[in-house]
Amino acid sequence: MKRRDFIQKTAAGTAFLALPAPLMSFAADVKHIVVLHTNDVHSHIDPFPPDDPRNANMGGVSRRASLIESVRKENPNVLLLDAGDVFQGTPYFNYYGGELELKLMSMMRYDLATMGNHDFDNGIEGFYKQLPHAQFDFVSANYNFKNTVLDTIVKPYKVFDKDGIKVGVFGLGVELQGLVDKKNYKETVYLNPVEVATDVVKVLKEKEKCALIICLSHLGYAYKDDPEKISDLKLAAQTRDIDLIIGGHTHTFLDKPTVVKNLDDKEVLVNQVGCYGINLGRIDFYFEHDRQKAGGSKVITV
Repeated sequence: MKRRDFIQKTAAGTAFLALPAPLMSFAADVKHIVVLHTNDVHSHIDPFPPDDPRNANMGGVSRRASLIESVRKENPNVLLLDAGDVFQGTPYFNYYGGELELKLMSMMRYDLATMGNHDFDNGIEGFYKQLPHAQFDFVSANYNFKNTVLDTIVKPYKVFDKDGIKVGVFGLGVELQGLVDKKNYKETVYLNPVEVATDVVKVLKEKEKCALIICLSHLGYAYKDDPEKISDLKLAAQTRDIDLIIGGHTHTFLDKPTVVKNLDDKEVLVNQVGCYGINLGRIDFYFEHDRQKAGGSKVITV
């Protein structure tokens, strides 16, 4: 995609949220962190064909990589994240078992991902077998892998330092029982995501001293037919100190993040960019010297 087309397509989706006037001047003491994200790519390596009825010529790893690099050239403080279901959906997965997906994500320099239910489709051992191809980590706080091959490998969270700003990122996964064959996830234990998030965020805030806290969630955006089921919107409303929830699982296409008030009546951004690598999400955070946060968002059509 040409730079001019990129600007035209993203301008309409840009929204600055409660951005104080001094930050708009991009003063020297303002630090700028860019969060790029995907979800539910489902092994889509190639763009959709020209005759596809819904997504003609859209997506593709090559285009996504070019967009990511263009953002990195503008700002070195980029985090590239994925909210799960990297695997399953095209013959690439059936043939290579996830190797190609993880190698390409490594080439694009993904920083972190969480696990979706389809990442168990070749069994937990099949996922483990492909991890040497990933030059990035996976995090999941509410899957207890104690009695599995992923014990101590998939950690609850990871902390990044971007231009002196500590960013804590943790993962949450959907309930596997009834969704994934038991033989595929074996002794993995699902823990309540709200309770786990409350504990992990407290660690990230108080122990790790993170100024920005992000949740990589594969819980799903919302469930109209099952209002009691924990979703990203419910997670945001029932917790504290999460700044951004990057979602997956429900293949929800959002033009801009949904803003939810948390338990302290503070705003939480909830975003999800559909599926199949069609869109690349972008959230910009700005920090003044006193670490006051403000944010803006874009959805980039790949």
